Amino acid sequence: MRPRSMTGFGRGEAVFEGRTWIAEVRTVNHRFLDLRIILPRPYAALEDRVRSAAASHHDRGRVEISLQLQGEEAGGLLLAVNMDLARQYHRCLRQLNDELVLDDKVRLADMLTLRDLVSQQEQDLDLDQEWQGISAALDRAFEECRRMREQEGRLLKEDLAKRLAGFAATVGAIEQRLPEILQQRQDELKSRITRLLDGVDLDPMRLAQETAIIADKCDVTEELVRLRSHISQFSGFLDSDEPVGRRLDFLLQEFLREVNTLASKINNAGVAYLNVEMKNEIEKLREQVQNLE
Repeated sequence: MRPRSMTGFGRGEAVFEGRTWIAEVRTVNHRFLDLRIILPRPYAALEDRVRSAAASHHDRGRVEISLQLQGEEAGGLLLAVNMDLARQYHRCLRQLNDELVLDDKVRLADMLTLRDLVSQQEQDLDLDQEWQGISAALDRAFEECRRMREQEGRLLKEDLAKRLAGFAATVGAIEQRLPEILQQRQDELKSRITRLLDGVDLDPMRLAQETAIIADKCDVTEELVRLRSHISQFSGFLDSDEPVGRRLDFLLQEFLREVNTLASKINNAGVAYLNVEMKNEIEKLREQVQNLE
């Protein structure tokens, strides 16, 4: 089940016609899907198939896939000895030995250093057939990696849910204090205006209206409602069975936007402290979300 971590490792083996394919998958954090594939050179034409298989298991993250082949003719290459050339080399070396009166024997180690004596020849490979072994090894590696990512994803989900609950509690604390803060703000505004207009004849009703307008600009009810909505969406995404990392990251940007607006509207020491706490919690949430697919 989602969410899944982007960090994982998986290894799979598959035996096919006497050869063993070994697949290893390593995944780490990345903003997008970044695939890096290592294949034996004769099988390079299968890279697109490996990419398609990886994309079906991963939505984002840096995914490194290594495929190795063990067993008979594992490299897809055959070594061939040019016997005609070997005989010519041998005759020439013996001729040198005889004519220069050298007391050396022609040794195999000497001949192996001679050019073109042993050559490599690529085998004719049936890539469709070989894919059966490769895909089987890949499937096992992807499955093992998936289990590891889901296990870490569950732990991340628990931590995120716990932090989200703490953030929501802080929002609730501000919400409870809001009527008191607004009343205090209105009283302060009335007091300041009264001092500034000392001795000036002003309609009390007009004064009350202007004070209410100024106080209304300090109302953060809208920001708190949006924060509650974002918190609800965040919690819903955590229970989703789809990749949610990017969505959660976007929501946290909106969290921060609302918190900054709230801080700019309310000039209150207690709320300022809570704002700092919320920003710290948002940063911690963001760090964890960066690990989610």
